[in-house]
Amino acid sequence: MTDFSSFDGKKPEVHLYNTMSGKKEIFEPLEDNKARMYCCGPTVYNYVHIGNLRKYIFDDLLRRVLEFFNYKVIHQMNITDIGHLESDADEGEDKLEKEAKKKGEDVISLARFYEKAFFEDTAKLNILKPNIISRATENIDCMIDLIKRIEKNGYAYMSNGNLYFDVMKKKDYGKLARLSLDKLKAGARIDIDSSKKSPYDFVLWFTKSKFTNHILNWDSPWGEGFPGWHIECAAMSIKYLGEQYEIHTGGIDHIPVHHTNEIAEAEAAIGKSWVKYWLHSEFLVLDKEEKMSKSKGNFVTLSNLIEDKIEPLTFRFICLNAHYRKKMIFSTQSVHGGQNSYWGFKEKIITIKEMCADRIEMIEKTYREDPEKLYAEYIANTNAVNHYYSFRNALADDLNSPIALASVFNLLKDNSVKSETKYALALIFDAVLGFEINRFERGSLNEEQKNLIEMRDKARAAKDFLKADEIRQILLEKGVILQDTESGTRFFKE
Repeated sequence: MTDFSSFDGKKPEVHLYNTMSGKKEIFEPLEDNKARMYCCGPTVYNYVHIGNLRKYIFDDLLRRVLEFFNYKVIHQMNITDIGHLESDADEGEDKLEKEAKKKGEDVISLARFYEKAFFEDTAKLNILKPNIISRATENIDCMIDLIKRIEKNGYAYMSNGNLYFDVMKKKDYGKLARLSLDKLKAGARIDIDSSKKSPYDFVLWFTKSKFTNHILNWDSPWGEGFPGWHIECAAMSIKYLGEQYEIHTGGIDHIPVHHTNEIAEAEAAIGKSWVKYWLHSEFLVLDKEEKMSKSKGNFVTLSNLIEDKIEPLTFRFICLNAHYRKKMIFSTQSVHGGQNSYWGFKEKIITIKEMCADRIEMIEKTYREDPEKLYAEYIANTNAVNHYYSFRNALADDLNSPIALASVFNLLKDNSVKSETKYALALIFDAVLGFEINRFERGSLNEEQKNLIEMRDKARAAKDFLKADEIRQILLEKGVILQDTESGTRFFKE
């Protein structure tokens, strides 16, 4: 591992906003230099939408930042391919089985299809693959084991064929969402299930769900059936990361039910505090402040963006330009504006690479083999150090990616810094940003494309901007992106 954060011997403390405490806290691992992180993964019954993908970009940013600060990251993500009902509160059909029946397909085959599609999307966004990927259907044993411990400790009861968790026995139930047990007793937020002692109790193991003939079932001490959704994440993370670990992430919609129930289950079983830091990303919403939802059918996929000529890394760029705890509003105008900004960033990087073309190979080789040497030879004792501090401090302040990106742009426009120094430091920054700038290149034009650019330049000179825009669009369709700069029209190929 390379400690990108302390080339100067001054490693800052990393602060993360902990939902449990409601404030920023210094990140202090429970064990050695480890940063074990469990990130709630997809329920693979449909394509993920860009709201989901924003959360996985946040997970990726968190991992890259921790690695930047030289923590030994163990990143686990689940694949939910069983037990996630239409409502988080044990109501409705299993999402995956419902979709499989509708399509007339095998449940597992359908799950693997959407799982593959998910990882294809994340690869296009340069999201690092988790160290551990745990499918629910392949880890039923650990779920049964954890449920046994919960039952042995007196937190479970059988009713009408299902095993329930008794929330009223867990005195600090709801602490993550700041729910009060007394208030929960006074009134219900959900429809009362006559099988439950409390409307907030939830199923640990189903033998009888509301919908009969569940396709995937397993033998258990409570009868043939399948696990509840909440137990999946609790059990699998304990199996692979240990009974206590550093970080658990999810979307803010997981706070009141899913993560609240996970905590109750895990701590009822192990008898002690479970996860130290809880991090949650905000929603990406439509321009009318409406949350994207597969059930409503109002969602946009990465493929939809690509069809609209939006590069996948444009979406990554847009997400990093918003703090993960701030709501993002999605619109056609905002995404196209983000693409123009990303293209401007790409053009600046390509131009800098061209200005130090004779040093590129050596800079990239040194970066790969000895980043500390790269810093010493190209960055130390230059004005670029201030940009390094700004970038590093932004990351240490609860992953402040908008400020970190601003530091990159400030570096790129700083005329007091040599182009080779800019590129060397940009490579270090890119370890976190994940754009793979070493792959950025201008490409070459054919004669037709050269002629079109010349025609557009003449149209602009004649102030025929309508014609100039039409030619720009023609070139875009051919994979040629134009940037109008002070030194004239620049281009690069997609």
